[in-house]
Amino acid sequence: MTTRAVVRGVGHYLPRRIVENTEFEATLDTTDEWIRSRSGIERRHFADKTETTAIMAANAARNALEMAGLEPDSLDAIIVATSTADLTFPSAATTVQAELGMTRGFAFDVQAVCAGFVFALTNANALIVSGQARRVMVIGAETFSRIMDWTDRGTCVLFGDGAGALLLEAEEGTGTSRDRGILATDLNSDGSLRDLLYVDGGSSTGTTGYLRMQGNQVFRHAVEKLAATATTALERAGLTAADVDWVVPHQANIRIIQGTAKKLGLPMEKVVVTVQDHGNTSAASIPLALSVGHARGQLSKGDLIVTEAIGGGLAWGAVVLRW
Repeated sequence: MTTRAVVRGVGHYLPRRIVENTEFEATLDTTDEWIRSRSGIERRHFADKTETTAIMAANAARNALEMAGLEPDSLDAIIVATSTADLTFPSAATTVQAELGMTRGFAFDVQAVCAGFVFALTNANALIVSGQARRVMVIGAETFSRIMDWTDRGTCVLFGDGAGALLLEAEEGTGTSRDRGILATDLNSDGSLRDLLYVDGGSSTGTTGYLRMQGNQVFRHAVEKLAATATTALERAGLTAADVDWVVPHQANIRIIQGTAKKLGLPMEKVVVTVQDHGNTSAASIPLALSVGHARGQLSKGDLIVTEAIGGGLAWGAVVLRW
């Protein structure tokens, strides 16, 4: 028998404020058509002062717990993927632990920018497969609106805030690709490309800083690397793109999503797309899309799903799981 990390619950939280593309026309040299044509984004959500990264993460986790019919103290661990934690320390995950009223186990953050949720899922899978944890809440949560340069039309119109959560539980499988749960993962990074996407603040500057991105260069790397990591993860699971029921990608840009699907040889009808409503929510985008896809009725028990993401670092990776 083989231990698998199986999805028991999924949930998400979106800030109350919805920002349409047209709002940017008053302050930037941009239009709704310009934003849509280059990114596929139509609107996004921005958090208010009460909607912190940890609060949104806790709300998403509560929804996943409710779906699973479980209490917070049934969890062994919480992993939060975020680049916008409320404080330098302690971790957002420990704040979530307290918000949920979880009095046992452990909690920590993972920081791999937009690829953070894939890295967090891989860590959660390792904890479960190794026997160190039985139930792990994996959350992606971001408040990117707080690190935007509102004079830079090339970045500030692309990002949004939100949180998504997946509750994983150990379950015995047969060791074949027909098992439910995480079947394979693939992680990568290349620090020589760090200047393509970064925030120009931190302990070295004593400032929070703003997001900076060389969009054309990131796009050039994205499609090739995302298709390659998805293919590698599928091969590790003994599967091919022909076996995939759904791709649930990082929701950064519709052209990247379309290009990756084409490179994998998959039709867009097999891709869960939410970028038009959420913008790029970084580490939150994959769990948000999984939760929304589940709520729409797109994802069914037994479906084979590939998730893939790329972010600052550059860091990228993929997870193959059976729903």
